[in-house]
Amino acid sequence: MQPGSKILIKNKRATFDYELTEFFTAGIVLTGTEIKSIRLGKVSLTDSYCLMSNGELWAKGIQISEYFFGTYNNHVPRRDRKLLLNRKELKKLNRLTMETGFTIVPTKMYINEKGLVKIEIAVAKGKKSYDKRKSIKERDDKREMDRFFKK
Repeated sequence: MQPGSKILIKNKRATFDYELTEFFTAGIVLTGTEIKSIRLGKVSLTDSYCLMSNGELWAKGIQISEYFFGTYNNHVPRRDRKLLLNRKELKKLNRLTMETGFTIVPTKMYINEKGLVKIEIAVAKGKKSYDKRKSIKERDDKREMDRFFKK
C-alpha cells in the first residue's frame, strides 16, 4: 500500500480463510458513481474472488454500495469488474492458479496519491478447519501478551 492513501478497505475474512502466498497490485475499471462510493468507504470485499477469462482478470462479488446522490445514474452494486495488470503478471497469475487448491482473492482496496483506485490481490490456498483454530489461538495469545505487557 502506498503511504499517501487515506481510504483503505481490508478483506479481513481472506486472511482467516486462506493462506496468502503472493501479492499483486492491480488497477480496477470503474463506472459512474462507483469512485464516490469508494471515497465514502462503502465497499465490502468479503466473499469476493477473482478469475481469469479470455486472458483477462475479473473481480467477482465486490460490493460497492450505490451512491446516495446518484439518482438514475447509479451503478449496479455487485457487478463484475475488470482488473488491470500487465501481460507478464497475468501469465504468472494464470500459471499459479492452475495448481490445485489455489485461487485469487482481493485483500485490500485503496486510493493512491494520484487519486486512482488500486486493489491488492493475493494468490491463496484455502485453510483447513484445524488451521483456522490455530490462527484463532495465536490471535488470542497475542492479545493476552499485549494486555499483560501494557500493565
